[in-house]
Amino acid sequence: MHSGDGKGGSMDPTLFQQALGASFFRLPESLRQLHGVRGRARWTGVADIERGRNPLARLCARIAGLPKAGRDVSVTVDFVTNARGETWHRDFGGMRMTTRLALRRGLLRERLGPLQFRHALHANGGAIWWTVAGVRLFGVLPLPASLFQGVRCRECERDGRYRFEVQASLPLAGEVIRYEGWLEPA
Repeated sequence: MHSGDGKGGSMDPTLFQQALGASFFRLPESLRQLHGVRGRARWTGVADIERGRNPLARLCARIAGLPKAGRDVSVTVDFVTNARGETWHRDFGGMRMTTRLALRRGLLRERLGPLQFRHALHANGGAIWWTVAGVRLFGVLPLPASLFQGVRCRECERDGRYRFEVQASLPLAGEVIRYEGWLEPA
């Protein structure tokens, strides 16, 4: 399900190609395929999701619109990409979560609920690592990046399949969410 958006040529680099440069092309095939989407694509898979039990962690997860805990949860991600960035429409077993991504000054900006994360992306050992470099509330109010040192993401390939691992822990709240799973083209 690929289609062009009429903006820019099909040879324009994707968001992740721009962010990672030449190291993008040394990544495993499944990562290059997922982050090489131009226009629209749908990927499906399964995830295991754990949520923190601390009341503050539950509140943070609710505010961010994070998925509920579950094992073998069906996952669908609809990718919509254009010259301005990417939108990921995720569905975790009926719980929808939308993320908007753009690249500015070499950092990947991710809007998730009221928070705007700035991630430094690194390709190393066949994986993409996301490191929080900054956070803003409502895109305006800067928050200390040190509060978000426990927010991590790793993308890799295992058995020829795209895999993701996301963990978010915060001071005082502890673990907010941890989820991992796999995706493949629908």
